[in-house]
Amino acid sequence: MVMATTILVGAQWGDEGKGKIIDVLTEQADVVVRYQGGNNAGHTVEVGDQKYVLHLIPSGILHPGKISVIGNGVVVDPAALLGEIEHLRGRGVSIDGNLYVSETAHLVFPYHKLLDEIREEQKGKRKIGTTKRGIGPAYADKVARTGLRLVDLLATERFSGKLRRKVQENNEIFKAFGAKPLSFAKINDEYVECGRKLRPFITDTVTLLNRAVRDGKNILFEGAQGTLLDIDFGTYPFVTSSNATAGGACVGTGVPPHKVDRVVGVMKAYTTRVGEGPFPTELLDNQGTLLRETGREFGATTGRPRRCGWFDAVATRYAVMVNGIDELAVTKLDVLDGLPKVKVCVAYKVGGKVYETVPNDIDLLQRCTPMYQEFDGWQTSTKLAQDFDQLPKRARVYLQKLAQLSGAKLSIVSVGARREETIFL
Repeated sequence: MVMATTILVGAQWGDEGKGKIIDVLTEQADVVVRYQGGNNAGHTVEVGDQKYVLHLIPSGILHPGKISVIGNGVVVDPAALLGEIEHLRGRGVSIDGNLYVSETAHLVFPYHKLLDEIREEQKGKRKIGTTKRGIGPAYADKVARTGLRLVDLLATERFSGKLRRKVQENNEIFKAFGAKPLSFAKINDEYVECGRKLRPFITDTVTLLNRAVRDGKNILFEGAQGTLLDIDFGTYPFVTSSNATAGGACVGTGVPPHKVDRVVGVMKAYTTRVGEGPFPTELLDNQGTLLRETGREFGATTGRPRRCGWFDAVATRYAVMVNGIDELAVTKLDVLDGLPKVKVCVAYKVGGKVYETVPNDIDLLQRCTPMYQEFDGWQTSTKLAQDFDQLPKRARVYLQKLAQLSGAKLSIVSVGARREETIFL
């Protein structure tokens, strides 16, 4: 795959294996930039016998000499970021001079986390299924124009004044719910210290990235979550709080749309979802359990078991449309190796009506039943395949059908978690 300026997005409900694909594409990149989300998402990367789980820092940090950037569209928990930095340093990963964080990225505070928890508890059975990391409330403050940013953190007196008002405001809310008030002094001291430690990494990343574009650098934009969790285009309200789609890369970094060369969509050879919300192809039987156990489908951030189901071509076709996906990367093909039959959802049905697109009415989507096309399984290992022609014929037929139904070109197939277990077409 030729690089240039590439956006990599999840084409399902997140957890598609973006971390692994970002990692293998970073070989050809000069700069890797994360453009949205917070530490509510995790990317798992395996390098040899070493396993890394990254939450805020782009996966490109595992490649020496590459520049990693956390863009303005990300909300940053500074303590979590520092913890990640120290963890990587402890494992011999070079951080200094390789990592930059946008000075205009918004901060996540303890009151955001407590608000997140209270709101989830209040919803009861209608809960969203958030990670309770405070991401949604932090984005809400950003939109309400009351948020604090990393640039504020570097101006201690101004920061403390703004923080005091925010803590007082939120303590009134906590009082109404019978929750204990938060200590301004404790939060202020902790965050000022975080600011001191993070100062070397904080910069004007908009200028940095646009200079890289001007200089012809290969830039890889890394999204978190997936298309069906996008705040505007996902299965609202069971979504994340930011734009996980390709458009989010521009507003989350300051690189203009006409400088983007291609969009790569990552999707599993089946479908998973974490949290609440509609999931038409979900398997609630032994087949779903088998996919979960074989695919090690547990959240990188929370450890929650993922809901598993057959590949949903309706949802993926929608993702290709809204992202402008040019090329597809299919991951975890090997998870299906032992199955005698595999299925693909080609349409939804409610009553007598057939839907070939994803309904925006969430109640209607909840009632959709999948219409399947069945394929013979290949029942042999794909893990040793080095190129597409070495894959079993039935696996090739299946992959070609996924690309055809999704409406984009197949360019990468992953048959395992390691870097070398990757086929480029």
